[in-house]
Amino acid sequence: MDAGLKEVILAIITWNPDKVKGGGCPVFYAQDQKEMEKTALLLARILGGMVHDLENDVYIIVKH
Repeated sequence: MDAGLKEVILAIITWNPDKVKGGGCPVFYAQDQKEMEKTALLLARILGGMVHDLENDVYIIVKH
């Protein structure tokens, strides 16, 4: 029996605070595009998730 979480957003990363408001998961604000990409990759490794680029200055980390 598998009781783990599946298909859940673990984190949101953006450099544009107008794009994301607080909600059900942590939001990380980067200084620029480069920091946003690096933060997304590091968080994905740490959390065991996948990075998805929403192509609007927002990345999400999702556990599949």
